[in-house]
Amino acid sequence: MAAKKKAAKKKVAIKKAPAKAVTKAKSHPLFDKILIANRGEIACRVIRTCKRLGIKTVAVYSEADADALHVREADEKVLIGPPPSTQSYLLVDKIVEACKKTGAQAVHPGYGFLSEKQEFQKALAKAGIVFIGPDAHAIHAMGDKIESKKLAQKAGVSTVPGYLHALKDADEAVKIAKQVGYPVMIKASAGGGGKGMRVAYNDAETREGFTSATNEAKASFADDRVFIEKYVEEPRHIEIQLIADGKGNCLYLWERECSIQRRHQKVIEEAPSPFLDAKTRKAMGEQAVALAKAVKYKSAGTVEFIVDKNRKFYFLEMNTRLQVEHPVTELITGLDLVELMVRVAAGEKLSLEQKDVKLNGWAVEARLYAEDPFRNFLPSTGRLVKYREPEAGPDVRVDTGVYEGGEISMFYDPMIAKLCSYGKTRIGAIERMRRALDEFYVRGVSHNVPFLAALMAHPRFRAGKLTTNFIAEEFKGGFTAAHLPPRDPAMLASIAAVVDRIKGGRRGAPQDSRVVMLNRQPIAVTVDGGNSAFFVEAGGRGLEVETNWTPGEPLMHVTIAKQVMVVQVDAAGSGWRLINEGGQAEALVLTPRQAELYALMPVKAAPDTSKFLLSPMPGLLASVAVSEGQEVKAGEALAVVEAMKMENVLRAVRDGTVKTLHAKAGDSLRVDQKIIEFA
Repeated sequence: MAAKKKAAKKKVAIKKAPAKAVTKAKSHPLFDKILIANRGEIACRVIRTCKRLGIKTVAVYSEADADALHVREADEKVLIGPPPSTQSYLLVDKIVEACKKTGAQAVHPGYGFLSEKQEFQKALAKAGIVFIGPDAHAIHAMGDKIESKKLAQKAGVSTVPGYLHALKDADEAVKIAKQVGYPVMIKASAGGGGKGMRVAYNDAETREGFTSATNEAKASFADDRVFIEKYVEEPRHIEIQLIADGKGNCLYLWERECSIQRRHQKVIEEAPSPFLDAKTRKAMGEQAVALAKAVKYKSAGTVEFIVDKNRKFYFLEMNTRLQVEHPVTELITGLDLVELMVRVAAGEKLSLEQKDVKLNGWAVEARLYAEDPFRNFLPSTGRLVKYREPEAGPDVRVDTGVYEGGEISMFYDPMIAKLCSYGKTRIGAIERMRRALDEFYVRGVSHNVPFLAALMAHPRFRAGKLTTNFIAEEFKGGFTAAHLPPRDPAMLASIAAVVDRIKGGRRGAPQDSRVVMLNRQPIAVTVDGGNSAFFVEAGGRGLEVETNWTPGEPLMHVTIAKQVMVVQVDAAGSGWRLINEGGQAEALVLTPRQAELYALMPVKAAPDTSKFLLSPMPGLLASVAVSEGQEVKAGEALAVVEAMKMENVLRAVRDGTVKTLHAKAGDSLRVDQKIIEFA
């Protein structure tokens, strides 16, 4: 029932969303039925636009996605196979068969999966089904990094200096690296998602990088070709969004700044870029259009550039599909990119000119993932026990494929949602994002909201001093609670005291004297007032607190000392857990006498786990590399745990001897389950 209510709520919000078309709406009839060859939030996103356009939708799904949100929201559904994507979402013949079965006239591929497979486009064309995307020749031309760079050069697009041929061996790699000049980037020709990429600063690193990039490229893409280009230091990743109708009309819809990345995966995106000036923006847009016209591009696409500290820009690659981060472009232009893709695929012609594409305000997107940032971002799986999104509106947008009670599956990308904020200025959008992160209530799985909150509050991010190395430079050694924004203990203690007063039904009672144990540290407080206005003295400070919070409500909107805050309130034993700005505080509210007795109670020591290897995540124990009685050295591989299609090698942190094996290969593990005990 909760899930159905959630879905209904989304549909209402969608109908209110503004949309603008830049095509001649009556020149061609649109499709009656579209199949979405994808899952998760992007499938739900496409369904939203189709519903607004009056187009029926078909969802395909694997056995793991039988109860997924995109399946619930579509008009029809077709089961296409078991959970692994290689046996379901990646099977071209299954998708074509589903189209024929349901009478779908067109397919929207979303992103990932089959979205950039020319074989898919050809198979659909052969079956008389429209592919909502570019033609196969454009997909092929832009899909190969080496060939696309050659095309870019011919089209007059600025490219990174390098050697655009597949390297024969490590010796040739060293020779070319010296010619290009260190540092260099060794890249897989068929690469993507950061795989098959290595930076080298000398000959030895080039040899090592060639070998590892080649092996990784072969394993990931079945294509071991690698090439070398100049590595741009202090680089920014800035991309240009395009829309083209295949009839000679192509527009650039401004840029997106995507420099905040972790291991080459985007974390935060924004539009426009805080770095570009009007001249550079225009030059990048025009070069992106020139490249698109060179391959007679049709549909939405993105040309990615790397930009140095002097605003010199170089072509990286073209993504021949809709991007994950497309919502920020929609927010600043008022255009619906999915609608444009559908209309162009139906044969309509773009009617606006470049001068008609306006840039209004600023938008930021944060990717919420089911992962634990405090454990090196290990993926988290399980049921969303509680799931509440920030309220949607003109300044907040949530794109998701999940709902309360749904599962985060181990078979697919662990994205929970894309949270977008809008403001008239960049700081305005950032501040709205900070509040929206506080309002995003997720329980049941670990998530990266604390990390996103730390990014939004980081002085360097707020100043717009970004590079693709930002996270590596600012979070050396990993993310910890020390990276979270500082919080005022007196304010948190005051909020805890007000929560306790309201919960106890004492809104209009005489003044309370209390001691708040905030993370076991005592803070003396007095609370007076009732209804929605309170006066609190905490730690020698007088604070005015206003809130309409009621017990049981997970979010507390509060104004304290004229500062507006959103605090998540969870019951924790006899006290409260207060969560704000990504951090949490344990608060126990006591009378003065209770505080005296509490101080006499012994502190329970945490169990000593130093003699155990514990599973850092839920997953499958793929292998155990040691046996009982075996001596191990620091750094030696002990076991491999599989989760979210990734292998995680667990290593010894110190020398020791294996005493007992508590799990065996093939076992399913929970978080912190014992695997190995040391003597």
